[in-house]
Amino acid sequence: MALANVLPMPHAARNAGVAFDPAWIEDCRINLSASERRVAQIPARRSIKKDAQAAWLLKAVTCIDLTTLAGDDTTGRVKRLCAKAIRPVREDILDALGMGGRGIHTGAVCVYHRFVSAAVEALAGTGIPVAAVSTGFPAGLVPHDVKLREIEASVKDGAAEIDIVIAREHVLTANWRALYDEMRDFRAACGAAHVKAILATGDLKTLRNVARASMICMMAGADFIKTSTGKEAVNATLLATLTMARAIRDYHEQTGFKVGYKPAGGISAAKDVLNYQILLNEELGRDWLEPDLFRVGASSLLADIERQLEHHVTGRYSAFNRHPVG
Repeated sequence: MALANVLPMPHAARNAGVAFDPAWIEDCRINLSASERRVAQIPARRSIKKDAQAAWLLKAVTCIDLTTLAGDDTTGRVKRLCAKAIRPVREDILDALGMGGRGIHTGAVCVYHRFVSAAVEALAGTGIPVAAVSTGFPAGLVPHDVKLREIEASVKDGAAEIDIVIAREHVLTANWRALYDEMRDFRAACGAAHVKAILATGDLKTLRNVARASMICMMAGADFIKTSTGKEAVNATLLATLTMARAIRDYHEQTGFKVGYKPAGGISAAKDVLNYQILLNEELGRDWLEPDLFRVGASSLLADIERQLEHHVTGRYSAFNRHPVG
């Protein structure tokens, strides 16, 4: 990837969903040992270096959903996070890379509903969307009508993207029709806002469940499928990513719709996000390196990317406290 290709490309058409068809679920098969061998190859043969690595990392910046989902969040913290989203990499570093003045910013800012309006105000005129976590995040165990009202409230406050959590029980009991109907309701409540379906893959027990949940959510109209809330014991992994990427590929082959992918939780190092980019590029193609089809739920990741970019242009590593996020 050249530095000239860092800026976002045109958006993919939105996934309209398809009618519920249980046969699609029965077709989901996972070869665990083959999948494990496949993901083991990714870090073992990563060879992106120097200018190419800088370009990949800058592209990753444009795909970050810069996130704060802490119990002690404040309006001030959210506004600082928004300021970092607007200027995620220091201008002197961008100038040294030949990317100064190119409008590099993160893919979105992700917050709880309480802070949506503050984030929308802070990001006005920047083109950066606000994503709100919803539907009883992170457990998703509040009543269904409350989930729908929460979505509608966030959209009313200006959220352009809604990260919903599915009811894991539907997956664990193989109640696929209930999962489909739930997801269709979420999609309808979102209206024009794009919806990311959080599967909580670490709670789903098997990769086959991950594949099936991925397919159901896409059938019901999810614009993105997302690994985790970041609150589970096991969050994003390359193994879950491979499973979800292949479900996305199968869905695209059957419908023509491109569905996005978002890993979240535990991705804090620049070398880690490169592994996800490589896997998606190899499994799905170049389109899935763009922010309309790839997002990363993270906060500290941005600090490490900026630190790596500074090393690229100066030859020296700086302390993490020189790259604050929020």
